[in-house]
Amino acid sequence: MFTTRARAVGVAAAMTVMTAACGAAPGAQSSQASQGGVNAAAATSAADFGGFDKLVEAAKKEGNLHVIALPPDWANYGEIIQKFQEKYGIKIESETPDAASADEINAVKTRKGQDRAPDVLDLGQSFAISGAGEGLFAPYKVQAFDKIPEGQKEASGLWVNDYGGYISIGCDAKKITTCPTSFADLLKPEYKGKVALNGNPTKAGSAFAGVYAAALASGGSFDDIDPGIQFFKKLKDAGNYNPVETTPATIERGETQISIDWDYNNAAYAPQMAAKGLDWKVNIPTDGKYFQMYAQAINKDAPHPAAARLWQEYLYSPEGQNLYLKGFARPVLLPSMTADGTVDKTLADKLPSVEGEPTFPTTAQVDAAKAKLASGWDAAISG
Repeated sequence: MFTTRARAVGVAAAMTVMTAACGAAPGAQSSQASQGGVNAAAATSAADFGGFDKLVEAAKKEGNLHVIALPPDWANYGEIIQKFQEKYGIKIESETPDAASADEINAVKTRKGQDRAPDVLDLGQSFAISGAGEGLFAPYKVQAFDKIPEGQKEASGLWVNDYGGYISIGCDAKKITTCPTSFADLLKPEYKGKVALNGNPTKAGSAFAGVYAAALASGGSFDDIDPGIQFFKKLKDAGNYNPVETTPATIERGETQISIDWDYNNAAYAPQMAAKGLDWKVNIPTDGKYFQMYAQAINKDAPHPAAARLWQEYLYSPEGQNLYLKGFARPVLLPSMTADGTVDKTLADKLPSVEGEPTFPTTAQVDAAKAKLASGWDAAISG
């Protein structure tokens, strides 16, 4: 996802398998594409398998699912993976959890025909759109497809938004006397060397969003990310910018005492850090509210095409959506689940509060911002 997701190794124990599968000869997935006369790789809905139960049967026959870039403590993926394995008896091979969206797309391209190719992808919006444009994904409509709001999905199901959050400012209140509540605060001299991002914004979705939010806070707009780039240049020139990438480990060691990251990441850090004697506070900046959702997609050449489709069904089920909610992420089906009573209200009430409805940049605006950032970030930070 336009995202770097490095996380503490210790948490990875929640995942049953953390391994890079061995390569297979080109065409290895073709033997798995047909299940009981059904071409799983061409299926665009559970109905193509003869119904959901038949999809489950086909996925169990494949027995495996290969994923990358899913840290166990990002949006509660550790538990999501564990519950899926327990429910269906399908082993998930989870490789390189700290990979970025660019790495996911690269793996799809370079591992085509290998069993170590990713079956499914969890991507930032710009990568989902560009990957679909390159013909890398398979169209698939989950059973809940019609409940997903317009604008949050590609019409044929090449990509579908799943969960999201707001950019927030996390702060170690044990080490910082007054935690910042705005981007303007971050320029104050008391935060010298303390303000970090979750990755490089030219590769990492959370960091990209951090720059976009800074632009909105500094007179910019969805059409103009440059004020955000200039904000970080000011932050760097003031000595406040910390180039260390935020992870639970860097927070615990005191290396990243203030972190600009998704609210679901910062909120999830709080209980982890409380157990280690830290007081991690989370504020959604008052001067730069930026919300983004992440998208799911299926590799067109997935080595386990039925399991890939069952994984999608699970993520968009009430169980899967509530598991995202448990990780403080805002699931795409939250409105419909609130209406039909399937949402876990206790979990929903724990989300960081935000006033107003989120607004979203268009695809063209994101592409233009991405291009501007690619050409201007390094010069601003290293210059």
